[in-house]
Amino acid sequence: MTHTTSEYVKAAPAAPSGFFEVEAAGLAWLADAEQAGGVPAVRVIDVRPGRVALRRLVPARPTPLAALQFGARLAATHRSGAAWFGCPPAGWSGDGFIGTAPLRHILAPDDPDGATWGRFYSRHRVLAYLDAAVAAGDLRGSGADAVAEVAARLAAGDPAMCGPPEQVARLHGDLWSGNVVWTPSGAVLIDPAAHGGHRETDLAMLALFGCPHLDAVYDGYCVVHPLRTGWRERIPLHQLYPLLAHVALFGAGYSHPTVLAAQAAMNIS
Repeated sequence: MTHTTSEYVKAAPAAPSGFFEVEAAGLAWLADAEQAGGVPAVRVIDVRPGRVALRRLVPARPTPLAALQFGARLAATHRSGAAWFGCPPAGWSGDGFIGTAPLRHILAPDDPDGATWGRFYSRHRVLAYLDAAVAAGDLRGSGADAVAEVAARLAAGDPAMCGPPEQVARLHGDLWSGNVVWTPSGAVLIDPAAHGGHRETDLAMLALFGCPHLDAVYDGYCVVHPLRTGWRERIPLHQLYPLLAHVALFGAGYSHPTVLAAQAAMNIS
């Protein structure tokens, strides 16, 4: 990585094809929602194979007021919508990445896997990363069985697990606290794995590794776009996908929290 006073450059000449290009497409898609009150995304100055240049951000300490405003703006981003579950960001017609792991996109509007959230999340988020975690030998036995059972219930449309029907949300897709930069003018999004999904997934990911003033974020969110009954109970379910991705990327150290999340999801009633 290199930077000047005005830009920040991420470079990886050996990066997979499309690695930085899909990031730029995701940032532009999220930035489009800013016109409807959404969270700002870092500006892309230039992108090419193996390299992306971004507008340099000036960090600031997060405050409860900034967190409240971030929550309200995140709700507006989500309400900007997406075409179907699993769709890629506008302007992109391939798959993506979460971290360095491949991220499957549903590329056609008539693909049945994009018709319902439960089916999409089961097959292309939970099972996709479960297979990778099992293949690496980092998740096995009863733990893998618990994850597979959650996936089966999701695919079957279990109403307790899937929750009330939701419109497809415009997701950041990798919204852990490190991908929220607090600046003097408020929160700015970086490093997305943007796609169409369930809004509770972004909110659950904020809770996964800790976010400053998280309760204020939730409060601001609910003022603009109230959450459905049972959303807190569903947090572990929505954390299952990023946890599985961490097992696939970083190994068995994430297996135990993954199994705990699967077990909590199975107890949703």
